[in-house]
Amino acid sequence: MLAFLLPTLLGLILGTFGSIFATIGISLTDWDLLTPAIPAGISNYTDLPADRLFMKSLVNTLAFSALYVPLTIVVSLAVAMGMNRKLWGIGAFRVAYFLPTVSSPTAVGLLWTWIYAEDHGTLNAIITAMGGNPVSWLGPKMALYSVVAVNVWGAIGGGMIIFLAGLQAIPRDYYEVAKLDGATAWQRLRYVTLPALAPSIFFQAVLTTINAFQAFDYIYILTRIGNGNSTMPTLVFSIYRTGFRFFRMGDAAAQAVVLTAIIFVMTAVYFHLQKRWGEPA
Repeated sequence: MLAFLLPTLLGLILGTFGSIFATIGISLTDWDLLTPAIPAGISNYTDLPADRLFMKSLVNTLAFSALYVPLTIVVSLAVAMGMNRKLWGIGAFRVAYFLPTVSSPTAVGLLWTWIYAEDHGTLNAIITAMGGNPVSWLGPKMALYSVVAVNVWGAIGGGMIIFLAGLQAIPRDYYEVAKLDGATAWQRLRYVTLPALAPSIFFQAVLTTINAFQAFDYIYILTRIGNGNSTMPTLVFSIYRTGFRFFRMGDAAAQAVVLTAIIFVMTAVYFHLQKRWGEPA
């Protein structure tokens, strides 16, 4: 039995835990990939508050997460409730909503870049045709909302599958009893559907929070400009730029450790709140 588990265990130990310890070790050095690493202690961590790109990326990531997480949960749940019907051809609609989840982020990002383009973009063409002025959708003022919209659109499919599974596991008897008691549609949602979906909502909240703090591909493709900077840098973009453009691997590793710590704390908070969900009011 151990022989069958050995490849997976080696991958877990070397690939996962090995990478974690290696990142922590690199974060305590000054290393440019070309010369030998020099011990730096915790200076890479203490210097982070003075790093303007890192602090701006942290603020952007928090703002992005504050919009992305609740919107993804609410929209995914609404779509799942709409897809939880026995109608002819409903399977095609489910596939259509799920397609963005399995599509190439690069291809989708380039498509949305064309849609958001200030000159001859689809959205601005519609606005101009209606007598309005073109909008700089990917400029500094609108970039946050534009990339949130794209990321939510891309995450709806995955959330829909999770909520759809939860909805189909709710016994129909609950709804029939609620109807007999005179419960309205809103009351059935409030007192039957949402409590029964608590585990699914919790799982989706944790998943979307982790994805929000690790967001990179759509944001980088949509907001990149000619010199390789971004109009809305995130923490992952800051790590990438610090490590692979400035070759400050120690600083980049320290930022990665901080990002991991933030995700760990947020996940711990969710688990703490989940325990309280089950307590009587």
